[in-house]
Amino acid sequence: MADSVLYEVTDGLATITINRPDAMNAMNTEAKVALRDAALAAAADTAVRAVLLTAAGNRAFCVGQDLKEHIGNLAADRESGSSLTMNTVKEHYNPIVRALTEMPKPVVAGVNGVAAGAGFGFALAADFRVVADTASFNTSFAGVALTADSGVSWTLPRLIGASRASDLLLFPRSIKAQEAYELGIVNRLVPSDSLHAEAEAVARALAAGPTVAYAALKESLAYGATHTLAESLAHEDVLQTRAGASEDHSIAVQAFLAKQPPKYLGR
Repeated sequence: MADSVLYEVTDGLATITINRPDAMNAMNTEAKVALRDAALAAAADTAVRAVLLTAAGNRAFCVGQDLKEHIGNLAADRESGSSLTMNTVKEHYNPIVRALTEMPKPVVAGVNGVAAGAGFGFALAADFRVVADTASFNTSFAGVALTADSGVSWTLPRLIGASRASDLLLFPRSIKAQEAYELGIVNRLVPSDSLHAEAEAVARALAAGPTVAYAALKESLAYGATHTLAESLAHEDVLQTRAGASEDHSIAVQAFLAKQPPKYLGR
């Protein structure tokens, strides 16, 4: 895997680190391919029970598309009469977001700094966001005459409502960490110097948890967002049957009766 994205698995936790701190962790082609491949690898690896998505340095989580590379690609498109540059949404951003949102295991975003554009989208695609008090968010897209991508048009209004999402998309601005917490974007707000430790602690707790149940919870939330109550109730029945048949459910019940903490196996 490229140095622009680091990937490590220990004790059931896959840690994916965007590693371009000198470029504010902007996404050039190499980084987009590496992040996509890392997310897909984590999703497919049955030994991985949770994922921590974070970034190197203190300034930025990810500021989205690397505009220096992007402007060169646009110029090349004009010369060749093609529009290959914008294929990056289909080839990179969409697969990254789908891998994060659809993998049957929880994803934690440790947001250490600015999360803008696609970087905002990656953070929103996580199931839980641990955010440094010095971090900020920005939709950014309209500021460079683009529309939303990386799932922001879907995830943001579901977190903060359609009216507020429309405001932030039409009038991009820096949303400081405290405001983001109050809006409901942030799950846990922590001091910047403890961000990585706090985010890892949350992710490791999830990696040690009932993986089958977590997968069902992710699926039920996604399903309920686009289905009726009756359909969601029927789907909950299917998912609960699956969770009830897991080894972890049996372990949890036995541990409860024995008044001991459960030691989950993730299956």
